[in-house]
Parts: sequence; structure tokens; C-alpha cells
Amino acid sequence: MSAGRGRALLFGGSGQVGAAVLARLLHAGWEVDALSRNERAPAPELRWLRGGFDAMPSLAADYDAVLSCGPLDRFARWYAAGTIASPRVVAFGSTSLAVKRASVDAAERDLAARLAAAEDALFAAASARGGDAIVLRPTLVYGAGRDQTLSRIATMARRRGLFVLPRGATGLRQPVHVDDLAATAMAALDASGEGGRGYDLPGGETLAYREMVARVLAALRPPARLLELPAPLFATLAAALRASGRLQGFGAQAQARLREDLVFDVAPATAALGHAPRPFRPDATMFEPD
Repeated sequence: MSAGRGRALLFGGSGQVGAAVLARLLHAGWEVDALSRNERAPAPELRWLRGGFDAMPSLAADYDAVLSCGPLDRFARWYAAGTIASPRVVAFGSTSLAVKRASVDAAERDLAARLAAAEDALFAAASARGGDAIVLRPTLVYGAGRDQTLSRIATMARRRGLFVLPRGATGLRQPVHVDDLAATAMAALDASGEGGRGYDLPGGETLAYREMVARVLAALRPPARLLELPAPLFATLAAALRASGRLQGFGAQAQARLREDLVFDVAPATAALGHAPRPFRPDATMFEPD
């Protein structure tokens, strides 16, 4: 199958990753049926279908490709229970499958288990219908101003002119740009014999959490300051902010993870899908909603 022709069904096309994938699909000449819960204006070669997993609109019986850029567990459950045939299924999952598998937090362990079960169900369903499924697992996503990590940090820093971290936030990270994810998703549509498995998609640079945040703050206009507090003082401050409703999440487990290396091997995705992520060179526009 050529990754420049055909009819595709796209879930999550209005999300931060899905919007980038949709743009590339249309540019490559695909006809796209994209789902949205809200009314959206059609465009050449693009048909927006109103609905979702709880209220699925009428779909074609088969597509040349099915792509999911939303919750993997819901998509896998729907796909496994359905009858739509497609030679290629590409779905985004998460590296949380590995990161949170052994977490002390039961909710995080449950998330990892659900992601693993979803991958298995998707691979089995696609194979049973003669198709090939690939799951793409991004690391820390940025670039569209809609992520809940770096863009959230940028928003908080703009308000106060600074951002606070605990000392020792030196765990390694690999932020990955949404456009690099979209490019690899397109390559996956044309990959031959690489399905039936998941691929970690890290960014093109590995750096300490503290350095990653410092680059975000330096990219803002005006730049913001990084303030580092002793870890016990930071934990007390974070708990007070959560109690007052001014901070969501970021409990003890999340704080401990700032000291952990969350590093993934890019080689399998590069060899199979040509994943070629850029280094982390942020600018202010990457943290502003598009």
C-alpha cells in the first residue's frame, strides 16, 4: 500500500497529535473520515463525522488505514468488538506502559495494565482480520501548546515569572515533538512486516529534567526564572497548593519520578519506521495553544 493514496479513518484528529497526523494525511493525498464530538467544517478530502466510542456514526465497511490518536484502551476495545477491515492500523499508546508498571500507586499500575491489555487486544483483532497493527508509544510530547507537562509548566511560569522545582530533579527525559510523531505515524502506514508490536518513540535528545525545564523557561518571552527548593520544602509547598486547589496532582510519586531516568531506546523505531526525532530546541510558540 502506498502511504500517499487511499481512504483513512482517524480517531482523535482534533487532538494535539491527531491534528498533526491529519495535516500530513491530507497533504499526502489521503481521503480522511475523522471523528469529532463537535461539529466541524468539512474540507477538501476531509469528512468530519460527529460522534465517538459511545455514539459511533455510520462508517464505511473497510478503510485502507485506521489511525487512533486518542485513548488506546477505548480504541482497542471498540476495534476488537467491531467488524471494520483495514490492512493497516496505527494507534498511539504511551510509554506509561513501562514507566508505571511497577509504581507504588495502584492507579498508575492499573493504567499500565490497561495499556498492555489494549495493545494485546489490538494486535490480536487486527491479525484475525488479516491486517497489521502498530502501536506508537511517545515519551514526553510537546510542540502544539496542548500537552499537560511542558505547556503547563510554561503557563505557570508566565503567570509568576518563575517556576519552582525540587533540587535533584535530574532524572533523564526525551521530549518528542508532535510533528516528529506525525511523520513516524505516516511512515508506519507504509512499513512492511513491522506490525504486531509496539515502538517507543523518544525525542532526539536525552537531558536532565531540570535542564529540560530550564530550556522551556529560557524560551518564553520574557524568559522566566527557575527556582530550586530543598526537596522537603518543595513537598510541603506542593501539598499546601494541592489542599488549596491551586495545584492538581504532582504528589509524592510524581516528585520522586523527577529523580528517575525515563529513557527509551530509539533504535527499533528508527530501523523499522525511520523515526528521526529532532533535538530539544524549544521556542515560545511551541507552548502556546494552536
